[in-house]
Amino acid sequence: MSAELKEAIRKYALQNAALFGGKANPKAVMGKVLAERPDLRSRAKEVSAAAEEVCREIASLPFEDICRMAESIDPNLLKKTKCERKHVLPDLPGAVEGKVVMRMAPGPSGPLHIGHTRVSILNDEYVKRYKGKYINRLEDTNPEKIDPEAYKMIPEDLKWLGVHVDETVIQSDRFEIYYDIARQLIDLGKAYVCTCPAEPWRQMKEAGKECPHHSQTREEAHELFDRMLSHGFGEEEAVLVVKTDLKHPNPAVRDFVGLRIVDSVPHPRTGDRYTVYPMMNLSVAVDDHLLGLTHVIRGKDHLNNTLRQEYIFNYFGWKKPWYHHYGLVHIPEAILKTSTIHKGIRSGEYSGWDDVRLGTVRAMAKRGIQADAIRNYWLDVGMKDVDIEFSWDNLYAFNKQIIDPVADRYFFVWDPECLEIVGVDRLESRSPLHPDHPERGTRDHSLTAPIRVLMTREDLEGFRERGTVRLKDLCNLRWEGGKGVYTGSDHNVLREGVKISHWAPADGVEAEVFMPDGSVRKGVAESIPASETGKVVQFERFGFVRIDSTSPRVRAYFTQ
Repeated sequence: MSAELKEAIRKYALQNAALFGGKANPKAVMGKVLAERPDLRSRAKEVSAAAEEVCREIASLPFEDICRMAESIDPNLLKKTKCERKHVLPDLPGAVEGKVVMRMAPGPSGPLHIGHTRVSILNDEYVKRYKGKYINRLEDTNPEKIDPEAYKMIPEDLKWLGVHVDETVIQSDRFEIYYDIARQLIDLGKAYVCTCPAEPWRQMKEAGKECPHHSQTREEAHELFDRMLSHGFGEEEAVLVVKTDLKHPNPAVRDFVGLRIVDSVPHPRTGDRYTVYPMMNLSVAVDDHLLGLTHVIRGKDHLNNTLRQEYIFNYFGWKKPWYHHYGLVHIPEAILKTSTIHKGIRSGEYSGWDDVRLGTVRAMAKRGIQADAIRNYWLDVGMKDVDIEFSWDNLYAFNKQIIDPVADRYFFVWDPECLEIVGVDRLESRSPLHPDHPERGTRDHSLTAPIRVLMTREDLEGFRERGTVRLKDLCNLRWEGGKGVYTGSDHNVLREGVKISHWAPADGVEAEVFMPDGSVRKGVAESIPASETGKVVQFERFGFVRIDSTSPRVRAYFTQ
Protein backbone atom coordinates (compact mmCIF):
# COMPACT_ATOMS: atom_id res chain seq x y z
CA MET A 1 0.00 0.00 0.00
CA SER A 2 1.46 3.36 -1.01
CA ALA A 3 1.80 6.10 1.59
CA GLU A 4 -0.42 8.34 -0.55
CA LEU A 5 -3.23 5.77 -0.66
CA LYS A 6 -2.96 5.02 3.03
CA GLU A 7 -3.21 8.72 3.92
CA ALA A 8 -6.34 9.14 1.79
CA ILE A 9 -7.99 6.14 3.43
CA ARG A 10 -6.87 6.93 6.96
CA LYS A 11 -8.67 10.29 7.05
CA TYR A 12 -12.07 8.80 6.34
CA ALA A 13 -11.43 5.67 8.40
CA LEU A 14 -10.76 7.84 11.45
CA GLN A 15 -13.88 9.89 10.81
CA ASN A 16 -16.03 6.78 10.41
CA ALA A 17 -14.52 5.13 13.49
CA ALA A 18 -15.10 8.25 15.59
CA LEU A 19 -18.71 8.39 14.40
CA PHE A 20 -19.36 4.78 15.36
CA GLY A 21 -17.50 4.44 18.62
CA GLY A 22 -14.17 3.18 17.33
CA LYS A 23 -15.19 0.72 14.61
CA ALA A 24 -14.93 1.91 10.99
CA ASN A 25 -16.87 0.36 8.11
CA PRO A 26 -14.40 -0.41 5.27
CA LYS A 27 -17.10 -0.17 2.58
CA ALA A 28 -18.21 3.26 3.78
CA VAL A 29 -14.60 4.42 3.92
CA MET A 30 -13.93 3.11 0.41
CA GLY A 31 -16.98 4.98 -0.91
CA LYS A 32 -15.75 8.25 0.59
CA VAL A 33 -12.25 7.79 -0.82
CA LEU A 34 -13.42 7.00 -4.34
CA ALA A 35 -15.84 9.92 -4.29
CA GLU A 36 -12.98 12.27 -3.42
CA ARG A 37 -10.43 10.54 -5.65
CA PRO A 38 -12.14 9.27 -8.84
CA ASP A 39 -8.68 8.56 -10.27
CA LEU A 40 -8.45 5.63 -7.83
CA ARG A 41 -11.49 3.82 -9.22
CA SER A 42 -9.33 1.78 -11.56
CA ARG A 43 -7.57 0.50 -8.43
CA ALA A 44 -10.80 -0.39 -6.59
CA LYS A 45 -9.55 -3.82 -5.45
CA GLU A 46 -6.39 -2.29 -4.03
CA VAL A 47 -8.39 0.45 -2.30
CA SER A 48 -10.78 -2.14 -0.83
CA ALA A 49 -7.94 -4.25 0.58
CA ALA A 50 -6.20 -1.16 1.95
CA ALA A 51 -9.41 0.07 3.58
CA GLU A 52 -9.85 -3.30 5.31
CA GLU A 53 -6.30 -3.13 6.65
CA VAL A 54 -6.48 0.48 7.85
CA CYS A 55 -9.86 -0.08 9.52
CA ARG A 56 -8.47 -3.09 11.40
CA GLU A 57 -5.54 -1.03 12.62
CA ILE A 58 -7.77 1.80 13.81
CA ALA A 59 -10.20 -0.58 15.57
CA SER A 60 -7.37 -1.62 17.92
CA LEU A 61 -6.83 1.97 19.12
CA PRO A 62 -8.47 3.57 22.16
CA PHE A 63 -11.47 5.69 21.22
CA GLU A 64 -9.97 8.86 22.66
CA ASP A 65 -6.91 8.43 20.42
CA ILE A 66 -9.15 7.97 17.38
CA CYS A 67 -10.90 11.26 18.12
CA ARG A 68 -7.61 13.04 18.72
CA MET A 69 -6.09 11.80 15.46
CA ALA A 70 -9.23 12.63 13.49
CA GLU A 71 -9.07 16.18 14.80
CA SER A 72 -5.35 16.51 14.01
CA ILE A 73 -6.00 15.59 10.35
CA ASP A 74 -8.98 17.91 9.95
CA PRO A 75 -10.56 19.83 12.88
CA ASN A 76 -13.87 19.85 11.03
CA LEU A 77 -14.03 16.05 11.02
CA LEU A 78 -14.64 15.95 14.75
CA LYS A 79 -17.76 18.10 14.49
CA LYS A 80 -19.47 15.27 12.63
CA THR A 81 -18.59 12.55 15.11
CA LYS A 82 -19.86 11.20 18.39
CA CYS A 83 -16.70 12.52 20.02
CA GLU A 84 -18.39 15.90 20.32
CA ARG A 85 -22.02 15.28 19.51
CA LYS A 86 -24.46 15.98 22.32
CA HIS A 87 -27.67 14.02 22.59
CA VAL A 88 -30.35 16.42 23.80
CA LEU A 89 -34.02 15.55 23.87
CA PRO A 90 -36.48 18.27 22.83
CA ASP A 91 -38.24 20.19 25.56
CA LEU A 92 -41.59 18.88 26.78
CA PRO A 93 -44.48 21.18 25.80
CA GLY A 94 -45.95 22.96 28.79
CA ALA A 95 -43.49 21.41 31.22
CA VAL A 96 -43.05 23.28 34.50
CA GLU A 97 -40.09 22.51 36.73
CA GLY A 98 -41.18 20.51 39.75
CA LYS A 99 -44.61 19.74 38.27
CA VAL A 100 -43.85 17.11 35.63
CA VAL A 101 -45.22 13.63 36.37
CA MET A 102 -44.38 10.73 34.06
CA ARG A 103 -44.60 6.98 34.22
CA MET A 104 -43.28 3.62 33.17
CA ALA A 105 -46.11 1.08 32.83
CA PRO A 106 -44.82 -2.48 32.38
CA GLY A 107 -46.93 -5.61 32.64
CA PRO A 108 -45.31 -8.01 35.14
CA SER A 109 -45.07 -10.98 32.79
CA GLY A 110 -41.31 -11.11 33.30
CA PRO A 111 -38.32 -8.80 33.76
CA LEU A 112 -37.60 -5.91 31.40
CA HIS A 113 -36.01 -6.49 28.02
CA ILE A 114 -34.03 -4.17 25.75
CA GLY A 115 -37.22 -2.88 24.10
CA HIS A 116 -38.61 -1.69 27.44
CA THR A 117 -35.52 0.39 28.12
CA ARG A 118 -36.47 3.07 25.60
CA VAL A 119 -39.55 4.33 27.42
CA SER A 120 -37.88 3.77 30.81
CA ILE A 121 -34.91 5.96 29.93
CA LEU A 122 -36.72 8.69 27.99
CA ASN A 123 -39.12 9.24 30.89
CA ASP A 124 -36.24 9.23 33.36
CA GLU A 125 -34.30 11.82 31.36
CA TYR A 126 -37.25 14.18 31.31
CA VAL A 127 -38.15 13.71 34.96
CA LYS A 128 -34.57 14.47 35.95
CA ARG A 129 -34.46 17.50 33.65
CA TYR A 130 -37.61 19.02 35.14
CA LYS A 131 -37.11 17.74 38.71
CA GLY A 132 -40.40 15.91 38.40
CA LYS A 133 -41.90 12.66 39.64
CA TYR A 134 -41.37 9.20 38.14
CA ILE A 135 -44.05 6.56 38.70
CA ASN A 136 -43.50 2.86 38.06
CA ARG A 137 -47.00 1.53 37.48
CA LEU A 138 -47.24 -2.25 37.31
CA GLU A 139 -50.19 -3.04 35.08
CA ASP A 140 -51.15 -6.48 36.38
CA THR A 141 -54.78 -6.72 35.25
CA ASN A 142 -54.22 -9.76 33.03
CA PRO A 143 -53.79 -12.66 35.49
CA GLU A 144 -53.07 -15.13 32.69
CA LYS A 145 -49.77 -13.36 31.93
CA ILE A 146 -48.24 -12.60 35.31
CA ASP A 147 -44.96 -13.91 36.67
CA PRO A 148 -44.99 -13.26 40.45
CA GLU A 149 -41.20 -12.78 40.39
CA ALA A 150 -41.61 -9.84 38.00
CA TYR A 151 -42.89 -7.62 40.82
CA LYS A 152 -39.37 -7.82 42.22
CA MET A 153 -37.38 -8.10 38.98
CA ILE A 154 -38.77 -5.00 37.23
CA PRO A 155 -37.75 -2.56 40.01
CA GLU A 156 -34.31 -4.21 40.09
CA ASP A 157 -33.95 -3.74 36.35
CA LEU A 158 -34.96 -0.08 36.57
CA LYS A 159 -32.44 0.49 39.35
CA TRP A 160 -29.67 -1.11 37.25
CA LEU A 161 -30.60 1.16 34.34
CA GLY A 162 -30.13 4.17 36.59
CA VAL A 163 -33.84 5.04 36.57
CA HIS A 164 -34.96 6.73 39.78
CA VAL A 165 -38.49 5.72 40.76
CA ASP A 166 -40.37 8.04 43.13
CA GLU A 167 -43.52 5.97 43.51
CA THR A 168 -44.61 2.43 42.67
CA VAL A 169 -48.27 1.76 41.90
CA ILE A 170 -49.77 -1.70 41.40
CA GLN A 171 -53.06 -1.79 39.54
CA SER A 172 -54.36 -4.90 41.29
CA ASP A 173 -54.54 -2.74 44.45
CA ARG A 174 -56.94 -0.37 42.70
CA PHE A 175 -59.84 -2.53 41.50
CA GLU A 176 -62.40 -0.73 43.68
CA ILE A 177 -61.36 2.57 42.07
CA TYR A 178 -62.01 1.15 38.60
CA TYR A 179 -65.40 -0.18 39.69
CA ASP A 180 -66.35 3.26 41.03
CA ILE A 181 -65.38 4.92 37.74
CA ALA A 182 -67.41 2.31 35.84
CA ARG A 183 -70.47 3.17 37.91
CA GLN A 184 -69.93 6.87 37.22
CA LEU A 185 -69.71 6.15 33.48
CA ILE A 186 -73.03 4.32 33.71
CA ASP A 187 -74.54 7.30 35.54
CA LEU A 188 -73.33 9.56 32.71
CA GLY A 189 -74.95 7.27 30.16
CA LYS A 190 -71.50 6.50 28.74
CA ALA A 191 -71.28 2.78 29.54
CA TYR A 192 -73.46 -0.31 29.29
CA VAL A 193 -73.24 -4.01 30.14
CA CYS A 194 -73.30 -6.24 27.08
CA THR A 195 -74.13 -9.95 27.14
CA CYS A 196 -73.80 -10.48 23.39
CA PRO A 197 -71.32 -13.14 22.20
CA ALA A 198 -68.00 -11.46 21.42
CA GLU A 199 -67.91 -12.00 17.67
CA PRO A 200 -71.44 -10.74 16.83
CA TRP A 201 -70.82 -7.66 19.02
CA ARG A 202 -67.56 -6.97 17.17
CA GLN A 203 -69.27 -7.33 13.80
CA MET A 204 -72.05 -4.91 14.79
CA LYS A 205 -69.47 -2.41 16.02
CA GLU A 206 -67.47 -2.60 12.80
CA ALA A 207 -70.68 -2.05 10.85
CA GLY A 208 -71.40 1.04 12.98
CA LYS A 209 -74.53 -0.52 14.49
CA GLU A 210 -75.68 -0.59 18.09
CA CYS A 211 -75.88 -3.92 19.87
CA PRO A 212 -79.21 -4.69 21.65
CA HIS A 213 -77.78 -3.50 24.99
CA HIS A 214 -76.40 -0.17 23.80
CA SER A 215 -79.54 1.77 24.76
CA GLN A 216 -80.22 0.06 28.09
CA THR A 217 -81.26 2.28 30.97
CA ARG A 218 -78.87 3.31 33.70
CA GLU A 219 -80.82 1.14 36.14
CA GLU A 220 -80.46 -1.92 33.89
CA ALA A 221 -76.76 -1.26 33.45
CA HIS A 222 -76.19 -0.92 37.20
CA GLU A 223 -78.13 -4.09 37.89
CA LEU A 224 -76.13 -6.07 35.34
CA PHE A 225 -72.86 -4.59 36.52
CA ASP A 226 -73.64 -5.54 40.13
CA ARG A 227 -74.43 -9.04 38.86
CA MET A 228 -71.00 -9.15 37.22
CA LEU A 229 -69.34 -8.18 40.49
CA SER A 230 -71.31 -10.78 42.48
CA HIS A 231 -70.23 -13.66 40.23
CA GLY A 232 -73.57 -13.82 38.45
CA PHE A 233 -71.84 -14.23 35.07
CA GLY A 234 -69.04 -16.46 33.90
CA GLU A 235 -66.18 -15.63 31.56
CA GLU A 236 -67.24 -14.13 28.22
CA GLU A 237 -70.88 -13.95 29.38
CA ALA A 238 -70.85 -10.21 30.12
CA VAL A 239 -68.60 -7.16 29.67
CA LEU A 240 -68.89 -3.51 30.57
CA VAL A 241 -68.54 -1.42 27.42
CA VAL A 242 -67.50 2.24 27.25
CA LYS A 243 -69.44 4.16 24.63
CA THR A 244 -67.60 6.25 22.06
CA ASP A 245 -68.89 7.05 18.57
CA LEU A 246 -70.23 4.14 16.53
CA LYS A 247 -69.82 6.27 13.39
CA HIS A 248 -66.16 7.02 14.06
CA PRO A 249 -64.18 6.51 10.81
CA ASN A 250 -61.77 4.22 12.67
CA PRO A 251 -63.66 1.06 13.73
CA ALA A 252 -60.99 0.38 16.38
CA VAL A 253 -62.06 3.50 18.26
CA ARG A 254 -65.75 2.63 18.36
CA ASP A 255 -67.23 1.30 21.64
CA PHE A 256 -64.57 -0.59 23.60
CA VAL A 257 -64.62 -3.10 26.46
CA GLY A 258 -63.80 -1.50 29.80
CA LEU A 259 -64.14 -4.48 32.15
CA ARG A 260 -64.33 -8.22 31.60
CA ILE A 261 -64.73 -11.37 33.71
CA VAL A 262 -61.83 -13.71 34.50
CA ASP A 263 -62.67 -16.51 36.92
CA SER A 264 -60.55 -19.39 35.66
CA VAL A 265 -57.16 -18.03 36.72
CA PRO A 266 -56.50 -16.71 40.25
CA HIS A 267 -54.47 -13.52 40.54
CA PRO A 268 -51.06 -14.08 42.19
CA ARG A 269 -51.65 -11.14 44.54
CA THR A 270 -55.43 -11.06 45.11
CA GLY A 271 -56.36 -14.69 44.51
CA ASP A 272 -60.05 -15.03 43.64
CA ARG A 273 -61.13 -11.91 45.52
CA TYR A 274 -61.85 -10.14 42.22
CA THR A 275 -63.14 -11.70 39.02
CA VAL A 276 -64.05 -8.50 37.15
CA TYR A 277 -60.89 -7.12 35.60
CA PRO A 278 -60.39 -3.69 34.02
CA MET A 279 -59.12 -3.60 30.46
CA MET A 280 -56.08 -1.48 29.70
CA ASN A 281 -57.88 1.52 28.23
CA LEU A 282 -60.07 1.99 31.29
CA SER A 283 -57.41 1.43 33.96
CA VAL A 284 -54.78 3.51 32.14
CA ALA A 285 -57.08 6.49 31.59
CA VAL A 286 -58.22 6.40 35.23
CA ASP A 287 -54.73 6.06 36.65
CA ASP A 288 -53.17 8.64 34.34
CA HIS A 289 -55.71 11.13 35.67
CA LEU A 290 -55.71 10.18 39.36
CA LEU A 291 -51.92 9.95 39.52
CA GLY A 292 -51.58 13.39 37.93
CA LEU A 293 -49.71 12.41 34.77
CA THR A 294 -48.66 15.52 32.85
CA HIS A 295 -46.82 13.89 29.93
CA VAL A 296 -47.09 10.41 28.45
CA ILE A 297 -44.48 8.92 26.12
CA ARG A 298 -45.24 5.62 24.40
CA GLY A 299 -45.02 3.82 21.08
CA LYS A 300 -47.27 4.69 18.17
CA ASP A 301 -48.89 1.26 18.49
CA HIS A 302 -50.86 3.03 21.23
CA LEU A 303 -52.31 5.70 18.93
CA ASN A 304 -55.76 4.04 18.90
CA ASN A 305 -55.57 3.51 22.65
CA THR A 306 -54.94 7.21 23.13
CA LEU A 307 -58.07 8.02 21.12
CA ARG A 308 -60.11 5.59 23.23
CA GLN A 309 -58.74 6.91 26.50
CA GLU A 310 -59.46 10.50 25.52
CA TYR A 311 -63.17 9.68 25.53
CA ILE A 312 -62.98 8.90 29.26
CA PHE A 313 -61.04 12.11 29.91
CA ASN A 314 -63.65 14.10 28.00
CA TYR A 315 -66.63 12.46 29.74
CA PHE A 316 -65.32 13.51 33.15
CA GLY A 317 -63.82 16.84 32.06
CA TRP A 318 -60.36 15.74 33.15
CA LYS A 319 -57.28 17.55 31.90
CA LYS A 320 -55.49 15.31 29.42
CA PRO A 321 -51.75 14.77 29.61
CA TRP A 322 -49.57 15.62 26.64
CA TYR A 323 -49.02 12.53 24.52
CA HIS A 324 -46.07 11.65 22.32
CA HIS A 325 -45.97 8.45 20.27
CA TYR A 326 -42.54 7.40 19.06
CA GLY A 327 -41.97 5.01 16.17
CA LEU A 328 -41.92 1.27 16.55
CA VAL A 329 -38.61 -0.51 17.01
CA HIS A 330 -37.74 -3.81 15.39
CA ILE A 331 -35.06 -5.57 17.40
CA PRO A 332 -33.34 -8.22 15.27
CA GLU A 333 -31.51 -11.22 16.65
CA ALA A 334 -33.13 -10.92 20.06
CA ILE A 335 -35.28 -13.31 22.07
CA LEU A 336 -37.75 -11.07 23.90
CA LYS A 337 -41.11 -12.85 24.15
CA THR A 338 -41.74 -13.77 27.79
CA SER A 339 -43.83 -16.84 26.98
CA THR A 340 -40.99 -18.22 24.84
CA ILE A 341 -38.43 -17.51 27.55
CA HIS A 342 -40.66 -19.00 30.27
CA LYS A 343 -40.98 -22.18 28.26
CA GLY A 344 -37.23 -22.30 27.64
CA ILE A 345 -36.42 -21.83 31.33
CA ARG A 346 -38.85 -24.57 32.35
CA SER A 347 -37.40 -27.00 29.78
CA GLY A 348 -33.82 -26.20 30.77
CA GLU A 349 -32.97 -24.66 27.41
CA TYR A 350 -32.18 -21.34 29.11
CA SER A 351 -30.35 -21.04 32.42
CA GLY A 352 -32.63 -18.23 33.57
CA TRP A 353 -33.81 -14.74 32.70
CA ASP A 354 -30.17 -13.64 32.49
CA ASP A 355 -29.14 -16.28 29.93
CA VAL A 356 -26.79 -14.37 27.59
CA ARG A 357 -28.71 -15.56 24.53
CA LEU A 358 -31.70 -13.46 25.59
CA GLY A 359 -32.54 -9.81 25.05
CA THR A 360 -33.42 -9.11 28.68
CA VAL A 361 -31.87 -6.31 30.69
CA ARG A 362 -30.47 -8.98 32.99
CA ALA A 363 -28.75 -10.70 30.08
CA MET A 364 -27.27 -7.36 28.99
CA ALA A 365 -25.87 -6.80 32.47
CA LYS A 366 -24.47 -10.32 32.64
CA ARG A 367 -22.68 -9.83 29.33
CA GLY A 368 -21.12 -6.55 30.42
CA ILE A 369 -23.24 -4.15 28.39
CA GLN A 370 -23.21 -0.95 30.41
CA ALA A 371 -26.42 0.75 31.51
CA ASP A 372 -25.07 4.11 30.32
CA ALA A 373 -24.43 2.64 26.87
CA ILE A 374 -28.12 1.68 26.62
CA ARG A 375 -29.07 5.15 27.83
CA ASN A 376 -26.79 6.86 25.31
CA TYR A 377 -28.19 4.71 22.52
CA TRP A 378 -31.79 5.78 23.20
CA LEU A 379 -30.80 9.41 23.65
CA ASP A 380 -29.15 9.20 20.25
CA VAL A 381 -32.33 7.73 18.73
CA GLY A 382 -34.42 10.33 20.57
CA MET A 383 -38.15 10.83 20.13
CA LYS A 384 -38.39 9.96 16.44
CA ASP A 385 -41.88 9.05 15.27
CA VAL A 386 -40.60 6.94 12.37
CA ASP A 387 -40.17 3.19 12.73
CA ILE A 388 -36.57 2.06 13.16
CA GLU A 389 -34.49 -1.08 13.44
CA PHE A 390 -32.47 -1.43 16.60
CA SER A 391 -28.74 -1.36 15.79
CA TRP A 392 -26.66 -3.67 17.93
CA ASP A 393 -23.54 -2.24 16.27
CA ASN A 394 -24.42 1.25 17.49
CA LEU A 395 -25.12 -0.03 21.00
CA TYR A 396 -21.76 -1.78 21.01
CA ALA A 397 -20.10 1.41 19.78
CA PHE A 398 -21.53 3.33 22.74
CA ASN A 399 -20.56 0.49 25.04
CA LYS A 400 -16.98 0.47 23.75
CA GLN A 401 -16.64 4.18 24.49
CA ILE A 402 -17.34 3.35 28.14
CA ILE A 403 -15.45 0.10 28.63
CA ASP A 404 -12.40 0.58 26.40
CA PRO A 405 -10.73 3.19 28.66
CA VAL A 406 -11.18 1.07 31.81
CA ALA A 407 -10.97 -2.57 30.69
CA ASP A 408 -7.67 -4.28 31.52
CA ARG A 409 -6.08 -6.40 28.81
CA TYR A 410 -5.27 -10.11 28.99
CA PHE A 411 -4.32 -12.89 26.61
CA PHE A 412 -6.80 -15.69 25.90
CA VAL A 413 -6.01 -18.44 23.40
CA TRP A 414 -8.98 -20.33 22.01
CA ASP A 415 -8.56 -23.68 20.25
CA PRO A 416 -5.01 -23.72 21.70
CA GLU A 417 -2.08 -25.61 20.24
CA CYS A 418 1.34 -25.90 21.82
CA LEU A 419 4.52 -24.45 20.33
CA GLU A 420 8.01 -25.19 21.63
CA ILE A 421 10.50 -22.32 21.46
CA VAL A 422 14.17 -23.19 21.04
CA GLY A 423 17.38 -21.20 20.80
CA VAL A 424 16.93 -19.43 24.11
CA ASP A 425 16.94 -20.54 27.74
CA ARG A 426 14.84 -17.78 29.27
CA LEU A 427 12.25 -15.26 28.06
CA GLU A 428 10.74 -12.36 29.96
CA SER A 429 7.41 -10.81 29.03
CA ARG A 430 6.00 -7.57 30.36
CA SER A 431 2.63 -6.47 28.96
CA PRO A 432 0.72 -3.41 30.16
CA LEU A 433 -2.63 -4.01 31.84
CA HIS A 434 -3.82 -1.06 29.78
CA PRO A 435 -1.77 0.62 27.04
CA ASP A 436 -3.04 4.09 27.97
CA HIS A 437 -2.59 3.70 31.74
CA PRO A 438 0.95 2.60 32.62
CA GLU A 439 0.23 3.40 36.25
CA ARG A 440 -1.98 0.28 36.44
CA GLY A 441 1.05 -1.95 36.07
CA THR A 442 1.94 -4.90 33.90
CA ARG A 443 1.30 -8.62 33.42
CA ASP A 444 4.68 -10.27 33.82
CA HIS A 445 5.78 -13.73 32.71
CA SER A 446 9.10 -15.48 33.08
CA LEU A 447 9.54 -18.54 30.85
CA THR A 448 12.44 -20.96 31.23
CA ALA A 449 13.57 -23.91 29.10
CA PRO A 450 11.96 -26.03 27.94
CA ILE A 451 9.84 -23.06 26.82
CA ARG A 452 6.36 -23.82 25.57
CA VAL A 453 3.57 -21.40 24.74
CA LEU A 454 0.04 -21.77 23.39
CA MET A 455 -1.20 -20.20 20.16
CA THR A 456 -4.53 -20.41 18.40
CA ARG A 457 -4.70 -23.05 15.70
CA GLU A 458 -5.19 -20.31 13.10
CA ASP A 459 -2.14 -18.33 14.25
CA LEU A 460 0.05 -21.40 14.41
CA GLU A 461 -0.92 -22.41 10.86
CA GLY A 462 -0.18 -18.86 9.70
CA PHE A 463 3.22 -18.99 11.38
CA ARG A 464 3.99 -22.30 9.67
CA GLU A 465 3.01 -20.91 6.25
CA ARG A 466 4.83 -17.57 6.53
CA GLY A 467 7.84 -18.87 8.41
CA THR A 468 8.03 -15.91 10.82
CA VAL A 469 6.01 -14.44 13.65
CA ARG A 470 6.30 -12.02 16.53
CA LEU A 471 4.71 -13.08 19.80
CA LYS A 472 3.40 -9.92 21.35
CA ASP A 473 5.59 -8.48 24.11
CA LEU A 474 7.75 -11.64 24.06
CA CYS A 475 9.98 -12.37 21.06
CA ASN A 476 10.42 -13.00 17.32
CA LEU A 477 10.45 -16.52 15.94
CA ARG A 478 11.38 -18.45 12.79
CA TRP A 479 9.62 -21.68 11.88
CA GLU A 480 12.00 -24.59 11.66
CA GLY A 481 11.45 -28.29 12.17
CA GLY A 482 8.04 -27.85 13.73
CA LYS A 483 9.42 -25.49 16.37
CA GLY A 484 9.80 -21.75 16.88
CA VAL A 485 13.44 -20.69 16.71
CA TYR A 486 14.25 -17.56 18.70
CA THR A 487 15.51 -14.72 16.49
CA GLY A 488 15.51 -11.83 18.93
CA SER A 489 13.10 -9.26 20.33
CA ASP A 490 13.51 -6.30 17.95
CA HIS A 491 10.17 -4.61 17.19
CA ASN A 492 11.48 -3.45 13.82
CA VAL A 493 10.54 -6.80 12.26
CA LEU A 494 6.98 -5.47 12.13
CA ARG A 495 8.11 -2.95 9.49
CA GLU A 496 9.23 -5.89 7.39
CA GLY A 497 5.71 -7.33 7.39
CA VAL A 498 6.15 -9.90 10.16
CA LYS A 499 2.74 -10.62 11.69
CA ILE A 500 2.10 -10.26 15.40
CA SER A 501 0.24 -12.92 17.39
CA HIS A 502 -0.87 -13.20 20.97
CA TRP A 503 -0.11 -16.24 23.11
CA ALA A 504 -0.62 -17.77 26.54
CA PRO A 505 1.78 -19.62 28.82
CA ALA A 506 1.45 -23.40 28.55
CA ASP A 507 0.68 -23.53 32.27
CA GLY A 508 -2.04 -20.86 31.99
CA VAL A 509 -5.56 -21.13 33.36
CA GLU A 510 -8.33 -23.04 31.61
CA ALA A 511 -10.93 -20.58 30.36
CA GLU A 512 -14.37 -20.68 28.78
CA VAL A 513 -16.29 -17.82 27.21
CA PHE A 514 -20.05 -18.10 26.80
CA MET A 515 -21.16 -16.49 23.55
CA PRO A 516 -24.51 -14.78 22.81
CA ASP A 517 -25.32 -17.45 20.21
CA GLY A 518 -25.15 -20.20 22.83
CA SER A 519 -21.73 -21.54 21.85
CA VAL A 520 -18.81 -21.76 24.26
CA ARG A 521 -15.23 -20.89 23.28
CA LYS A 522 -12.79 -22.88 25.36
CA GLY A 523 -9.10 -22.29 25.72
CA VAL A 524 -6.37 -21.04 28.04
CA ALA A 525 -5.89 -17.57 29.51
CA GLU A 526 -3.28 -15.76 31.51
CA SER A 527 -3.87 -15.88 35.23
CA ILE A 528 -6.52 -13.25 36.01
CA PRO A 529 -6.76 -11.79 39.52
CA ALA A 530 -9.96 -12.27 41.50
CA SER A 531 -10.35 -8.48 41.62
CA GLU A 532 -11.46 -8.60 37.97
CA THR A 533 -14.54 -10.67 38.88
CA GLY A 534 -17.69 -8.87 37.74
CA LYS A 535 -15.69 -6.48 35.57
CA VAL A 536 -15.26 -6.23 31.81
CA VAL A 537 -11.79 -6.95 30.48
CA GLN A 538 -10.46 -7.26 26.96
CA PHE A 539 -9.15 -10.57 25.73
CA GLU A 540 -6.77 -9.24 23.11
CA ARG A 541 -7.73 -10.08 19.51
CA PHE A 542 -10.85 -11.85 20.82
CA GLY A 543 -13.09 -9.18 22.29
CA PHE A 544 -14.40 -7.70 25.50
CA VAL A 545 -15.75 -10.13 28.09
CA ARG A 546 -17.25 -9.87 31.55
CA ILE A 547 -15.42 -12.04 34.07
CA ASP A 548 -17.78 -14.21 36.12
CA SER A 549 -15.15 -16.17 38.03
CA THR A 550 -11.37 -16.68 37.95
CA SER A 551 -10.90 -19.94 39.84
CA PRO A 552 -10.53 -22.87 39.45
CA ARG A 553 -10.99 -21.82 35.81
CA VAL A 554 -11.79 -18.51 34.16
CA ARG A 555 -15.48 -18.24 33.30
CA ALA A 556 -16.52 -15.25 31.20
CA TYR A 557 -19.39 -13.93 29.10
CA PHE A 558 -18.75 -12.34 25.73
CA THR A 559 -19.60 -8.63 25.71
CA GLN A 560 -18.73 -7.56 22.19
